[in-house]
Amino acid sequence: METEQTQKISKQERYESQERKRLVKKITIWAIAVIVIGGSGYGLYYLASQPEKPRPGETFSILGQTHIEVGATHPAYNSNPPTSGWHYVQPANWGVYQEELPDETLIHNLEHGGIWISYKDVDQETKSSIEAIGKRYPGSVVVTPRSANDTKVVLASWGRLEKLESFDETKIVDFIKANKNKSPEPLAR
Repeated sequence: METEQTQKISKQERYESQERKRLVKKITIWAIAVIVIGGSGYGLYYLASQPEKPRPGETFSILGQTHIEVGATHPAYNSNPPTSGWHYVQPANWGVYQEELPDETLIHNLEHGGIWISYKDVDQETKSSIEAIGKRYPGSVVVTPRSANDTKVVLASWGRLEKLESFDETKIVDFIKANKNKSPEPLAR
């Protein structure tokens, strides 16, 4: 009889021991899950609450994104070259051009998150250097000459301009990286 009782106690103790282990395991898993989820949430909150690093270039008020017919008249732009506003329905293909393109075409590229690098009165070496940068970003940059510029090199993105009196590769690349796809329709690669 005693052996039977001892076996019963042993079975009961084993059962209770297993139940305690299951409970400890469950509590451990839930605690780890809460820590991971809480830590992830805090990490996302921390990253989202960090102030945005100032982007290069001067900021201009957005004039909208109205499509107009080719050759249609429109109000004056608020920057030279323009960084937003009235533009043609069809953007330019990304890439390097040897001829000027209409501002109204290139604004559409800016609306799509692209960068427009225009130049005026630069030597062949500078022109080649600018074109090489444009070719490094084949789905994001348009390079054109532009006689209406008031500086030798101008970098434009949606609502931003950086004007340079001389070629500065670091400033150009920094502008591209910081301002690409900061637009209403970010499609640039």
